[in-house]
Amino acid sequence: MKEFKLPDVGEGLLEAEIVRWHVKPGDPVKVNQIIVEIETAKAVVELPCPFEGVVAALLADEGETVDVGRPIITVDDGTGPAAEPTRDAGTDTVSDDRQALADDMVPTLPKQERQPVLVGYGVKPGTAKRRPRKPSQAGPAQPPAAPPAPPAPPSVAPVAEPQARPAAPAGQGAPGGAAGSVGRNGAGKTETGTAPRGAVLAKPPVRKLAKDLGVDLTTLSGTGPQGTITRDDVHSAVGSPGRTTQHTALAAAGQWQDEERIPVKGVRKATAQAMVASAFTAPHVTEFLQVDVTGTMEAVGRLRQLPDLAEVRVSPLLLVAKAVLIAARRYPMANSSWDEASQEIVVKHRVNLGIAAATPRGLLVPNIKDAHALSLPELAGALGALVETARAGRTQPAEMAGGTITITNVGVFGVDAGTPILNPGESAILAFGQIRDLPWVVDGQIVPRKVCTLALSFDHRIVDGELGSLFLRDVGAMLEDPLRMLAWG
Repeated sequence: MKEFKLPDVGEGLLEAEIVRWHVKPGDPVKVNQIIVEIETAKAVVELPCPFEGVVAALLADEGETVDVGRPIITVDDGTGPAAEPTRDAGTDTVSDDRQALADDMVPTLPKQERQPVLVGYGVKPGTAKRRPRKPSQAGPAQPPAAPPAPPAPPSVAPVAEPQARPAAPAGQGAPGGAAGSVGRNGAGKTETGTAPRGAVLAKPPVRKLAKDLGVDLTTLSGTGPQGTITRDDVHSAVGSPGRTTQHTALAAAGQWQDEERIPVKGVRKATAQAMVASAFTAPHVTEFLQVDVTGTMEAVGRLRQLPDLAEVRVSPLLLVAKAVLIAARRYPMANSSWDEASQEIVVKHRVNLGIAAATPRGLLVPNIKDAHALSLPELAGALGALVETARAGRTQPAEMAGGTITITNVGVFGVDAGTPILNPGESAILAFGQIRDLPWVVDGQIVPRKVCTLALSFDHRIVDGELGSLFLRDVGAMLEDPLRMLAWG
């Protein structure tokens, strides 16, 4: 039996959230097969299995935050029992309910020495310390309780969440008062391994979801293994016609609270910290320029007809990106960073072009490495792959590191302009607004033209007003007349 511990997939990672399991107990797995998706502070990462065998148990639930180095899955590889997991007294432990359910899926095993950590996995040595956990709302920890009483008769009362539940001693399951909880020694189960009539099998996160939505678990039929109630079962109950829930009753009585609290974690937390650090470290200046991009739109139409670009998506963003790359070469200080420790300006001679992408998980800014060296078809392909990967939630931490200058396309949301905040470590970011038909003066005549607004934010420690204005003016000039890209490129 092998344990797979949550690895550190990024520098200094202390924890990650289990997003989705790709396997379940009983499934065969092979080496390097993707078994789980986790969310770190930067991205969703797929973890492969480092050994071959059959999944014995999942030791963490979807939606649970797990410390690096804690076992998350056990795999039976035919080598014998796995070591009993140990946990520090000062950190969170696996809940009794979930541990009891996990133990039901794995036979009770004798303790033995811990298996050595697989090379390439485990906690990286360092001085990073975990932040203290917030105290539980259930109150201070209770002393170990006595072993649970014998199982109750088949008739079980509706589920009720206790305010505080004492931890069970080693070798015992959760206290017998909670319906559906199963002890490590099999208390509450029949000889065939199924729950008694009227009992409820549901993992702690599912119980909490049901409580929040006002769903009585005893009224549901579970669709999971051995009749276990799943999240989908709870959501279906809320949406099914004719079912009266606490949620509906409170709403009808006018007692439903008009706010909710969302934990700040993952990408949202990392983005917030980065934006605060950037806004209060680099003095931002933003300049605006309205541009006639009729020539750009005509060029996009012609480029779409070229065989060399038939396999990639050609959009106005492609020409905006090309214009920014050329302007960055003409004005290198816009493609630089401020080194506070050494009091130096670091001018980058390569351009890793960041593209801000709005995803269901929050704002991500992956970048195209060495974008300045790409041909127009290569740049179009790289942009398409970047956007597709970000929307699918597959952007990796390395793809967001090392950016030198960024474009944010606010026009896709129907917005004309804004004052974008610099990506930390960069000195300039360009916001590209929506393209609209507006009256424009051409050769003394008012005619309808395709017009957009560009907004350039820059670090005024590095980029002076003149330099920022020249950079923005040249980008606008190339979008007004794309032939300038050939002359300046």
